[in-house]
Amino acid sequence: MQDFIQAIADEHVYLFDGAMGTMLYSKGVFINKCYDELNVRGPEIVLEVHRQYVRAGAEIIETNTYGANRLKLHSFGIEDELREINLQGAKVARQAAGDSVYVAGAIGPLGIRIEPYGPTSLEEARAFFREQAEALRDGGVDLFVLETMSNVSEIEQGILAIRDVCSLPIIAQMTVGVDMRTTYGDRARDIAKRLDAAGADVIGLNCSVGPDVMLDAVEEIASVTARKISCQPNAGLPREVNGRQMYMASPDYMAKYAKRLIHKGVKFLGGCCGTTPEHIKVMADAVRPLSPRRSFVVVERNGAEEQKKGTDPIPLPERSHWGSKIAKGEFVTTIEITPPKGPNPDAMVESVKSIKAAGVDAVNVPDGPRAQNRMGAIAVAILLQQRVGIETVLHYCCRDRNLLGMHSDLLGCAALGLRNLLLITGDPPKMGPYPEATAVFDIDSIGLTNMVSLMNRGLDLGGNPFGEPTKFTIGVGVNPGHLDLEYELRRLEWKVKAGAEYAITQPVFDARQLETFLRRIEQMKLPVVAGIWPLLSYRNAQFMNNEVPGVSVPDDVMERMRVASEKGKEFGLREGVSIARETLARVRGEVAGVQVSAPLGRVDLALQVFDGLVESGARATPA
Repeated sequence: MQDFIQAIADEHVYLFDGAMGTMLYSKGVFINKCYDELNVRGPEIVLEVHRQYVRAGAEIIETNTYGANRLKLHSFGIEDELREINLQGAKVARQAAGDSVYVAGAIGPLGIRIEPYGPTSLEEARAFFREQAEALRDGGVDLFVLETMSNVSEIEQGILAIRDVCSLPIIAQMTVGVDMRTTYGDRARDIAKRLDAAGADVIGLNCSVGPDVMLDAVEEIASVTARKISCQPNAGLPREVNGRQMYMASPDYMAKYAKRLIHKGVKFLGGCCGTTPEHIKVMADAVRPLSPRRSFVVVERNGAEEQKKGTDPIPLPERSHWGSKIAKGEFVTTIEITPPKGPNPDAMVESVKSIKAAGVDAVNVPDGPRAQNRMGAIAVAILLQQRVGIETVLHYCCRDRNLLGMHSDLLGCAALGLRNLLLITGDPPKMGPYPEATAVFDIDSIGLTNMVSLMNRGLDLGGNPFGEPTKFTIGVGVNPGHLDLEYELRRLEWKVKAGAEYAITQPVFDARQLETFLRRIEQMKLPVVAGIWPLLSYRNAQFMNNEVPGVSVPDDVMERMRVASEKGKEFGLREGVSIARETLARVRGEVAGVQVSAPLGRVDLALQVFDGLVESGARATPA
């Protein structure tokens, strides 16, 4: 496992665990008990909570030492056991974490007021923190988390104390109220500036409020610091139910806000009071598709560690006709065909014959779009190449297979002559007819791109040679209309670094939006194939705009479709094709090619889009 300082630098979003106290209380430990003391007197119950969070998908677990400082332990008469409690807290967490999960030494507030608000001096506070930090360091933690602090001066002393004893990374988290201020009146932006200056490696918030308030506070923090951001909200604000304080936010609610927090820049995400392994599990499922997976370090040991390089990839022009045209800068054309819902492919095969006859370069075969039940994309691609003799661009997603399954699939694709890939994360099962179906998401599209790039060098994901390299052209998806364009650009940059050789966009209805996007990525030198969708009707335009992730239909296009559709179905169809033709004509000189979708299997409409484009007095499709 890489050092945590490297984890801070990479692009992966890491998931913390949830509440320890909530879980211990649910297991029958009364609130008047010293929870930190359980590290030495009931370690098995602490270990089980840690393991539950690891099983749920937590990648960082905090030691059960939030209140294990001398002042708080004194109230239970066990301050002399401070070192043992912290040492054992670190060791129990490490036992649950193994070699794949980070252990964070948790340090909470001292529970007293320090100068100028109380009698405890800054130096005394620093000494109390130092004593706890030394024990956690010796217990073997990977990093420290200073959390739930209200006084910036207090957390600054905690940072200094940790720096006195080691150089391990520090995540510094304050707590704010619904007004986004600490109890001392400091705003989130002011907190961030001071923690940045104090030398915290990661700046964040935890406790007190739910994710909704923290979303706004995180936005403030991101505006004033370049440090990575952490966020561990409570499961909403507590409510009194039958005399008990209950946290009401459901796992699904927390997962929804997890995605929003990531889009605002949060890199380290977890839960605080009221959150459970179930919250973390659902959050993990929500986070995986949005997060570049951890880098796989490929090494061999020959006295010294050297990265395995494998063989040089086969040159792109030699891998396929599709790859050759992209490498030469020639305009490529493809039509996207959705696989059939049943086992009979005959109708689809006949429609693809007309695509080949029209001179289109390839057929795109999506892999379970919108999590619908359809024939497998690999089987469809093989059928079309064998029965029609046209190249395919196979969409291959991470949703349904673990790493072993993906590696096996891709070796099979290589053996059967499938050369062109579009690597995507995949739509989550909740979008489809079986929302309770399990998604795998061992890696996302960035990790998959890295995996295929290694296979093109004759290496598996572990860096082990397997013989003749694969000959895949490596394509990735991109969304020029993403609501958080900076986030989308970062992900595309990582895909290019992982080995992407071309990209295909989501359906584009706003040519100006695409042109702006292309200017932003000029330095990447990445060939971009524009996705075009001929709208069928005003209702179809509404569906695309409101229910298809990542697609935005401009108001003027919506209005054109509304007016045309009111005249009748055929008028709507003609207007949809006209809009698609206009979009294609406008972007023709800016992109490497075009992918036209065949909505509801209407290949004739897709071909009409190509008919509208004239190049040197001839059709845009190659002869």
